[in-house]
This record gives sequence, C-alpha cells and structure tokens, in this order.
Amino acid sequence: MSNEFKGEIKRYYEESTPWWPSAKLSPVGAPNVVYIVLDDTGYSHLGCYGSDISTPNIDKLASGGLRYTNFHTTAICSPTRACLLTGRNHHSVGMGFLADMNNGFPNVRGRISKETALLSEILQEEGYSTLAVGKWHLLPSGERSVAGPFEHWPLSRGFERYYGFLGGETNQWNPDLVVGNEYIDQPRKAEEGYHLTEDLTDKAIKYVREQKSAAPDKPFFLYLAYGATHAPHHAPIEYIDKYAGNYDEGWDVAREQWFERQKELGIIPEHTVLPPRNPGVKAWESLTPTEKRLFARMQEAFAGFLDHTDYHIGRFLDALKAIDQFDNTIIVLVSDNGASPEGQQVGTWNEYKNFNGAAEQAEQEIRHIDKLGSPEAYNHYPTGWAQVGNTPLKWYKTFVHAGGVKDPFIISYPDKIKDVGGIRSQYHHAIDVVPTILELAGIQEPSVVKGTEQKSIEGVSLAYSFDSQSEASHRTTQYYEMLGNRAIYHGGWKAVTYHIPGTSFDTDQWELYHVEEDFSEVNDLAASEPEKLQELIELWWVQAEQYGVLPIDGRGLFGRSGQQDIPHTVTYTYYPNPGGYHHNIHFNTKLTHSIEAEFIRSSVDEEGAIIAQGGRFGGWALFVQYNRLVYHNNYIGEHHDTVVSNEVLPIGSVTVRFDFDAKDQTITLFINNKQVGEGVISQISNLGGPGVFSVGKSALTPVTESYESPFAFTGDLKEVRLTILRFVRDLDIKTAIELAVD
Repeated sequence: MSNEFKGEIKRYYEESTPWWPSAKLSPVGAPNVVYIVLDDTGYSHLGCYGSDISTPNIDKLASGGLRYTNFHTTAICSPTRACLLTGRNHHSVGMGFLADMNNGFPNVRGRISKETALLSEILQEEGYSTLAVGKWHLLPSGERSVAGPFEHWPLSRGFERYYGFLGGETNQWNPDLVVGNEYIDQPRKAEEGYHLTEDLTDKAIKYVREQKSAAPDKPFFLYLAYGATHAPHHAPIEYIDKYAGNYDEGWDVAREQWFERQKELGIIPEHTVLPPRNPGVKAWESLTPTEKRLFARMQEAFAGFLDHTDYHIGRFLDALKAIDQFDNTIIVLVSDNGASPEGQQVGTWNEYKNFNGAAEQAEQEIRHIDKLGSPEAYNHYPTGWAQVGNTPLKWYKTFVHAGGVKDPFIISYPDKIKDVGGIRSQYHHAIDVVPTILELAGIQEPSVVKGTEQKSIEGVSLAYSFDSQSEASHRTTQYYEMLGNRAIYHGGWKAVTYHIPGTSFDTDQWELYHVEEDFSEVNDLAASEPEKLQELIELWWVQAEQYGVLPIDGRGLFGRSGQQDIPHTVTYTYYPNPGGYHHNIHFNTKLTHSIEAEFIRSSVDEEGAIIAQGGRFGGWALFVQYNRLVYHNNYIGEHHDTVVSNEVLPIGSVTVRFDFDAKDQTITLFINNKQVGEGVISQISNLGGPGVFSVGKSALTPVTESYESPFAFTGDLKEVRLTILRFVRDLDIKTAIELAVD
C-alpha cells in the first residue's frame, strides 16, 4: 500500500474513505515549446543571416519573431544539445565532448547527469506532453545496442515518444532509425523517394496532431532535431540543380557578397571587418578548372540540402497554424555549432575517406561529381565553403573562436513577442534557453527531479530582451573549452586560444579581442593590452573550477579512446528473427576475429547476408550468393576485396566460419570445418563506414553492388557467433581482479 494514500481504509467500502491524487496540471495558459535544432549550420547560412540560399520559411519565422546576432554555442554538437536541454554548461552535466567519448572524469562521461535534468523531464513533471524527433547523440556509443542500457535514451530522459537516430550523423537517404527503444527499417527506400528530413517532419506533425487531438488543453514540448545540415549533404536533385552555376565565381566572391548582405540586413555592425581567408583556404582564382567545377558543385549540394530542409520546416510550421497552435507556441530555431571543416581542403564524395586519412585531390574526386547529394555519395564540401558559411567569422566547428561558437538563433512567440522582425545583439549562450522557457511558462526551477537533487541551472533568461533592444545583456561572462581550445568572454572582451593536440598548454598563444567593438575578432590586442589578457586568463581558470572543466583534455579525437585499454576475447551470439535485425554498434574488425554461423538450407537458391557492418561507403559482409560462401571487404567505397569459397554449400544443416588474422590480414573460409577459401584484405578502414551492424541481412545500403539491400538471408539461419578481441579499461580489469580476490 502506498504511503501517499490520504483516504481511510476499513473493512468495507461503505465505511472507507476513497482518495485520488491530483493530476499534475501545467500552469494556466502555459505555451507549447518547440526546439528546431539544425546541425553544422554556420552563422551566415540562413537567408535571414546573409546567405543567398533560399530559406523563406525560416526567414518568415524570423520576421515574425526575433533574430539574435550574439548567440553562442559550445563549438560541437553533443555539448551544445546538452546545454540547450539542461540550462547548464556542458562540463557541468558530463558532456564536455562528444557523447561517444568517456575519458574517465566527471566532465566527459558521454551522458547527461541525472543531477542536471533535461527540459523534457522538468516539463513532463509540470503536466506537458514531451515528444522528440530526430538526432539524439546524448548517450555513449556503447549504450546504443539493442541491449541498452536504456537509461539515457530519450524515453528514459523525459520524452514520452521518440523517432529518430541516436548517433551523431546518419545517411539522409538510408538512415539508421529508432522508434522508442527499438531499431527499425526505414519506411521506404531512397529509390522510392524516401528522405530523412521529410520523414522526421512527417513524424513531428503526426505526434503534435495526435497529442492535441487526445489532450487539447495540455501543452507539448517538441524537440525536433534535424540531421541537416550535417554531412552527408543529401538532397533531391531538383533542389541541388536549383543552384547550378550560383557558385561558379567561388568562395571569395560569395563571402564578400554575403558579408555585404549581412550589413544590409543589420545583423552585423556596419564597421565590421571581414578577416582574411582562414589558413589552408586557397584563393579561388588560384584553383584549377577541375577544382573550381568540383567545389562549386559541392556547395550547390549543400545549398540544396538547406533549401530542402527549409521547405519541410515550413510544412511543420504550417501544420501548427492549421491546428491553431502557432501563436501560443515558443519556437526556438538554432544551430549547434559553426560550419564544419571535416571536408578538409578538397571536400569529398565520401566523408569516411577523410576520417581514414585517405583524402584525395580534386582530379580523383571529380569522378563522383554527378553523384554528389544522391544516395550514391556521402559528400562534404571543402573548408573554403565552410568559411563562407561562417561569414564574417574566423575558423570553424570545434574552434572556440567565433566561427565555431557564434550561431544563428531565432525565437518566435506571437503571443508575447511584439517587436516582430526585431534584431537583438545581447550576448547569450545555449545555457540561457531553458531558463527562458521556464520563465515564459511560469515554472519554477525544480530542486528535485525524479527523486534526484538538482544542480542549479547556470543559464539566465533572455526573455527581458523581447521588449528591449538596448538593455544590457544579463549574461556578462561565459567560458569555452573544446578539445583543449579555450576562451573566455567577460564584459565585452574575449580571450581565446587554439590548442594543438599533443603540445603543452603552456605554449598556447592567447589572443585578445574587444568584441564589443570587434564583431569578427580581427584585431588582436594581446600585445597592447597584456594586463587585460592576463585578467581574462585568470578568470578562465576560476570559471573552469566553478563549472567542472578540469582536467583539460587536449588530446585529439582519435587520441581519446583506447589508450588505457587491454584486450580479452569475447564471443557474441546472435539469434536472428525472421528477416534479420540491426543496431548501431561497430566492432573493431582490424583485430583478429572469427564469425561462425549455423543454418539449414533446403534449396540451392537460398542466399542472403549472414552478417554485415556498414555499407556502400565502407564496411564488410559475410553472405551466401550463387550457392557459395562469400566475404567482402569495402574500404571507403573505393577499394574492394572479395573471397569466395571454392566449393558450393551443401543442402541441409551447414556450419560456416570466417577467420581473420590481423597479423597478415588474411581471410580463411570454412564450410563444415573444411577450409574452402582464403585471401588477403589489402586495406582495412580505421573507422569503418556509415551504416549499421546487421544479422540476417545487410541493412540500409549494400557493402558490395553484387547484391541489393537488405539482401535478407532466405535460408533458416539459426545462430551467428562473433568472437573478437574486446577492449576494456585497465581500471575495470583491476577492479574485477580485486573483487575476485576478495
């Protein structure tokens, strides 16, 4: 019996007193809340922030609300999303870097602490319906399998419905989708017109309509996080071709044009100076004709991608208006960081080439120019175009210079915002959004959520700025740290430094900018204002202590994992369902490993994938085709190795095995313990390829074009066993040994 029962219980109903707990109701007149989060969209990419890319629906949202010109993020996705959803700094909540990483310290756990509740958890307890659609990327990669744990999946963090993808990026034509706590196949194929942005928008509209039909008086919180405009830059061809020829004059001309348009729009001060090109970005006129042709098309693909996204955002906004839920809805539209440099100097038709250090010159990449943006590519533009996307700012995503952390921010709330189309220049940060929502909804910051005492919210509401263009910012100080790059803003000044991985922090060169007067951080005053610089550096250390930034981890992306790991062998056993299944995990197949499968064949025509990882842009698969056992390795979509059994598979009960020896990269195939094939894998990926791990099929895209996905196994697949070296932390092993000894 619950201790909360406040009635009286006696032997019989007639003499007992019933009691019903009061349902938690939201405050009277509480607004709906919608976050629309874009990915890798730079400061100037939106039409209303200066670009020539068509974003009429976002522009219309801005014209009916407010645009902020001095809004900041953390320079990378997971940490910014943590700030937007908790109202605390990313180190404070345990998301100091990407969710894929856990460096063993409280500030980089790859998940958000229960002591720092998400807005969804707060609003759920205040009587809101809570809905999430799109990118999550707020839990470690090791927790994304079908076995969980699920405590940091959306449904365990305050969201009642979820549809989207859990990782940092996905193929827009062939995404790895999750509904609730379950991986699913995409509703239809890319060849049938499927695109993730349309699908996510459909789900958002569906969830909101259903919620309002069932509970018309209950407000909702929708977190709508598109995969756009993160690579791969995928869009229907008609959207890409719309920009054919638009960028033939190159990134230097485009940057100047966007810069002048920003002045005309009033989103940068008239006296702003356009900095020189970032180091590594060549003058457009110095490029070869091949480079110009390729790079222009890569930007056309990006522009089409953003244009396509805007169209679907417009569909969602129209759906809100159709059910009379627009005026009473707070809509926040924001990007999570600046434009991305991950395409490097030449861009790429397959982003995973760059991740594997296999970037090529334009003369090789141009072979794929007609595929850019299509299901046949996984493309990313070069840094020259990323620089344009951050106009007039220096550097990119991951840098804590303005190009990494200053982003577009639009807020619409017709019931409260009267200065429609207004521009606001007050300094603010992603941690300020949650307190803004709570103030507007009339909700007090909770001290306890789901039984857990809470850390104080660290943001400040920006609602005061709705009615005042000139009131001084309520945020006067903000620290930054990303990959060892550090910065501090205080009272109109900013100190910033770029850290080279592997070098001493003591050798970092600090820069100083009076950003109140120097919007684009172009006039370094470090030499002329040494006392001010030292004051800010010391303040950075104070903030670092206060918000849990320490220890600073200056290692690069690939230096952050596996350094304290030791191997042991583990066997994973899979029992596939009819049609197979998949989930988003990746095994390090550069290590020695083996795969063994048992199945029953009743016909020589039975075939299909036994097990596969990745797909068209990199991966591997073990499958049956033309009555033989086949292993295929796909290195970054451009180099293929195939080993085929020299004997046919028998009818009846069959056991097949594949062995990989990492020492000499040799493959050996077995049927019923008899060796039937061998070969060498000449090139193996460091980072695999985009896609999923699947059993009984090859999901999303094919590893080899010799079959068509999903290539489900048509025999009776009983069991698949993967034996591989698994890496675990030294600390985990030591703890296990100590427990065993005790």
